[in-house]
This record gives sequence, C-alpha cells and structure tokens, in this order.
Amino acid sequence: MTTDRKRAEPMSNVDAAWLHMEDPTNLMMVTGLMLFDEPLEFERLKAMLKQRWLRFERFRQRVIEPARSIGMPHWETDPTFDLNAHVHRIALPAPHDQAALQELVSDLMSTPLDFSKPLWHFHLIEGYGSGCAVLARLHHCIADGIALAQVLLALTDTQPEPPQPEVEREARQQPWRPLATIVRPIAATLDTTLRVTDSLLREGRDLLNHPTHAFDLAKIGVSGAAALGKLLLMGPDPQSVFKGKLGVAKRAAWSAPIPLKDVKAIGRITGCTVNDVLLAAVTGGLRRYLLGRGEPTDGVSFRAVAPVNLRRPEIPIELGNHFGLVFVGLPIGTADPFERLLAFRQQMNAIKGSPEPVVTFGILNAIGMAPNELERRVVEIFGTKATAVMTNLPGPGETLYLAGKPIQQIMFWVPQSGRLGLGLSILSYAGAVNLGVATDAGLVPDPDTIVAGFDAEFDELLDLVRLVEADGAGGAEEQAAPLATDGDATEAIEALYDTLT
Repeated sequence: MTTDRKRAEPMSNVDAAWLHMEDPTNLMMVTGLMLFDEPLEFERLKAMLKQRWLRFERFRQRVIEPARSIGMPHWETDPTFDLNAHVHRIALPAPHDQAALQELVSDLMSTPLDFSKPLWHFHLIEGYGSGCAVLARLHHCIADGIALAQVLLALTDTQPEPPQPEVEREARQQPWRPLATIVRPIAATLDTTLRVTDSLLREGRDLLNHPTHAFDLAKIGVSGAAALGKLLLMGPDPQSVFKGKLGVAKRAAWSAPIPLKDVKAIGRITGCTVNDVLLAAVTGGLRRYLLGRGEPTDGVSFRAVAPVNLRRPEIPIELGNHFGLVFVGLPIGTADPFERLLAFRQQMNAIKGSPEPVVTFGILNAIGMAPNELERRVVEIFGTKATAVMTNLPGPGETLYLAGKPIQQIMFWVPQSGRLGLGLSILSYAGAVNLGVATDAGLVPDPDTIVAGFDAEFDELLDLVRLVEADGAGGAEEQAAPLATDGDATEAIEALYDTLT
C-alpha cells in the first residue's frame, strides 16, 4: 500500500497546538447536534455529506505525527478513506426523550475519534420522539467552532428540496460563502461587542506572521504589550466544584429554545446587548448551582475564557483555527440579576477592541512549535486562570433544512481546553436561543441543574420587562426607548428598577 505524498501538507502551528492538547480526560472535539421532528433518510444524508462535506479535501486527510516526535505533524490523504467509516446510524434507547438523548450525546462526547482516520464522525440517531437527531464530532485541529458551524450550515438548504445539480455546479464556480446569505457576518463569538478592529489587526500583524515573537513586547505594540502583561500577571481562579481533576466521562445538557424577541426585550429595557443578557443569565445559573450544593458565593468571581473570531467575514469558508481568546469575568457573588446584568454591560464595553485575542492567538501559535513540556505548562497556566469555556455564536435567523427535513434545534459544544471541566455554549437559531452545557461527570454530574438555573435567571430578567410594560399606559415604551441609545444610561436604568422593585 502506498501513500499519496503529493497530497501531504504541513499542519499550522495553531492547529498543532490544539492537536497536542488532546488528552483522554479532555478530548479536543467540537460537537454539533441538530434535532428534527421527522425522520431523515440515511442514504440521503450520506449523499449530502459526499456532495458538500467532502468537497473539503481536509475531510479525506488523516494526521501523521513526525517520527521520533521531531518536527511538526502534517496532513496526509487517507489511502483507504471510506465514507461509511465516518457515518453511522444508531437507535436511541427508550424512552426516546431528551434525557435519553443527553445520555447518548454524553457517551459520544466522551469517546475519542479514531486517529488512524480523518478526525470527524457523524451519527444519525433514530427514534428521538417522532423524529431523529444528527450528531457531528470534529477534532479541534481541523477547525474551530465557527468553521464547524460554517461547514455544517453548508450542508443545509433554506427550502425542503435542494437546488438541482446543474445549479449547484454553477454555484461552485463562485467563492463559496454560505454564511453571507443565511447568517449575519460573524466578527466575534462574543457578539459585536468583541469585534477586532482593523487597527488592532494591523498592530498584531507581525505577531500573527511571526509567532515566535509572541513574548517580544516590542513586536506587538503598547496595547498588545499591556494585554500580554495582564495575561501573565492574572491570578488563578478560585477553587470550586467546577475545578478539579478530570475524568474520562463527560455530561451534556441543553435548554429549551428561548425566544430571541424576549432576550431583545430585556436588552431594550435595560440598555444592554443580547450578549450581556445571556451572559448574565448563565452566570446566575452557575450561582444557583453553587448555592444548591452548599458552596460559598459571597465575593466570588470566576473567569470564562471566550473565543473571538479573527477571520474577516467576507472570506469563503476556511477550515483551521483562526481565533484568539479573552478572559471574561463572571460575577458569581452578585445576587441581584439586574446588578449582574449592568456589570456585564460595563465589562463588555471595556473589552471592545481589546488586543487580547491577537495576543493569545500568537501564544497558541507559538506553543504549537514548542517542546511538549513547555506546551503542557502553558496550557496549565491558561487552565488555572479560568473556570469555564464560554462561546456565543449568532446563527441563522430562519429555519434550515437538512436532507429535506426542517431542523428544529441546533446546539454545539466546544472542548474545555486548558484542562477545564465546564463548557457553556450559546447559539441563536430561527428566532430562538439555546444554551448547551458540557461538564466533567466527576465534578458536575448534573448539568441539567445549571440549565434550570439559567432558565430561572432569565425569567427573573424577563419579569423586569413585564413590570416596565405594566407601568402605565405606554409609559414603559416611552421610558425604555432612550435607554437603548443613551451611552451612559446606567443611572436612569437603576432609578427605573428601584421604582419597580
């Protein structure tokens, strides 16, 4: 058997960093789940994968590590590639409900991919209620969460019947940008509050092109140097039930869809963004979980590490990892949901245009080339400075179809890099928002409780909207309107809140 060496290509430094973070207790997989109210035809799903997924040569390539661990890994076309080895159908056990599906998703999330083959896998899960589910697992070294969302959405259509083959062939002649029409441009997974400006990218260009300069302060400018210093001097996160020695088993849970219009209503009344509202509710859910386990919360603040997309929104689909990281404070000790929301509003405004994403991208780029021991130490440092990984991805506003069937819900989970045991994923789709939670089973065996806390916190924020709306014949709308445009409306919001409570 011979290998087609012409198709071998080196792996990027950043992709190699995510490859080498793989550990039996912390698999570096991005996981996506789509739910359907109707069954899918297995052969039609395979045909869609063959037609649209496999147009990316990367999905036919496996990872080859260098001999004697000298040098960088590379991609090589799998000489025995077989689509059937990557797509399987399984039956969901009784009682065929969300609890059963969460158990199955948890098991698959805990199961490593086969490194002798290209590092991705699809499962058609039949018997979920009256419909089914499709689970996709993709190794982080192939793509980050945004890229996975792009290629998954590229499998879908905006109508039940896909275009005719001749139309698709004509479309392939143009740069392929499915998100340009079905998803608003994604400049950051922390919504528009974390956009990376052109000036910031220019400042960090040398760092991106020359990752060995990651720790050379002269190469990243004054603001970049300050950001790097902040990262290095940042103290460790406090110990809690969310941190500890990890095990192999993971647990997955997700919320029922929350109407996006309700999230926007809270933001309109309080002068906050959709992102602020969701982060505040998630933090409240974590606080409730700690209180339920008798853990202290007074004065407690955690950090979540959040990815920020560094791709330009106008480019076609691009695999690989092209994102930086920022650390977001989670004010667990703040008991009042409204005060917590305002704290996020202030924090997100301060993070705008931060050079942290470019700096951390450079660090990831550098550790991809570092000796294994140094690589492990850097990963551990990142892991001690945060408690969770949190992602927020704006998705399509309309219902999409896969293999002719409408997708009812979409969730995703990113791996908990840095040996973290808690992952929080927010995704909007078709006018609704879903929260996905992934945990280490030994630390947090009941992620459903976090989801329930998130729901309760969101309801409390929604009660504020109801109070304002009930505050006299149109008066609420008159009061709320300027709050969304006033750049310094905090005092006005607080006064309004005080009168209502």
